[in-house]
Amino acid sequence: MDAPWPAPGTPLTELMTPLPVIDEARLAGNIARVQDYMTGIGRNFRPHIKTHKLPELAAAQVEAGAVGINCQKVTEAEVFAEAGFDDILITYNILGPARLARLRALNDRIAALSVTADNAVTVRGLADTFGPDRPLTVLVECDTSAGRCGVQTAGDAVALAQEIARAEGLRFGGLMTYPPSGGAAKVEAFLSETLTLLSQAGLPCPTVSIGGTPDLFLSDQVPSATEHRAGTYIYNDRAMVRAGHVGPEHCAMHILATVVSRPTETRAIVDAGSKALTSDLLGFQDHGLIEEYPDARIVALSEEHGTVDLSAVEGPGPQVGEMVRVVPNHTCVVTNLFDRMVFHDGARVTRVVDVAARGKVW
Repeated sequence: MDAPWPAPGTPLTELMTPLPVIDEARLAGNIARVQDYMTGIGRNFRPHIKTHKLPELAAAQVEAGAVGINCQKVTEAEVFAEAGFDDILITYNILGPARLARLRALNDRIAALSVTADNAVTVRGLADTFGPDRPLTVLVECDTSAGRCGVQTAGDAVALAQEIARAEGLRFGGLMTYPPSGGAAKVEAFLSETLTLLSQAGLPCPTVSIGGTPDLFLSDQVPSATEHRAGTYIYNDRAMVRAGHVGPEHCAMHILATVVSRPTETRAIVDAGSKALTSDLLGFQDHGLIEEYPDARIVALSEEHGTVDLSAVEGPGPQVGEMVRVVPNHTCVVTNLFDRMVFHDGARVTRVVDVAARGKVW
């Protein structure tokens, strides 16, 4: 039986831990600040819902001015289609008959579905699944030096775009890339070359979609782009602060944790382990920042415990029973660890929302 969840008005100090809590004012500020920037540079904005997995927050993003949403998997997109969203981009190579059947059913349900592909195998699977009666829009994913998925050259991008355009059940929708942080010049060079070759080949390119939160406020440095995708910005995290994207005051998610042991003067144990804090280090040497004790270091995680090194903390440090707030290294992963998110106004609970797309990884 699930434990009862806190009613609106409950003080944060009375919550059971470990628990992620979302600051409503910071959340709203993050949505508004990014949308204002995108509107100001004349760029479409398509938030990635993998960070929050909550239709309620996606609705707030669209209400602020987003053109649609970005999902990473078919099952994520199904949740948001059920919630009424009808402009969805899935940025993933979708393979296999089971996924393709669900993708086709999804395409039949919503007004504007698009996907990405970076290889001929994926394109052939899509072409065999969709027909001219209800074609699917496909963007070519380009590797603009981030070293993940994507075609490697502008020529490769054009060749794949032509294959998409030849398929009766597919429409070439444009280009998509997840660029490296600090790589705007390389991204623009790749995209502009590809656009030139597409024009020479007689292929219109309606959308050029770039992404990422770390360089979000540098999106204008890629003038070929028509759209920007970002997810982490809505909550922000320790990695985004280090990247210079935001300050600590823009971090909307914290993990509430309780000190359950002080075995020694230089070691504390909190009740947030790998089931509550992401194990992603992202280049850090520890597993999150304790706001109340910034010199403390969460040096190890077991499933139910976090080991905190207090050797650099002046004074007595956290005591058994004390509640602390942890800024996670990577907020997106934390979302998928919990069934519900608790929102607050700084001191009291405002609402509790089910994480509708938790575990949707197919």
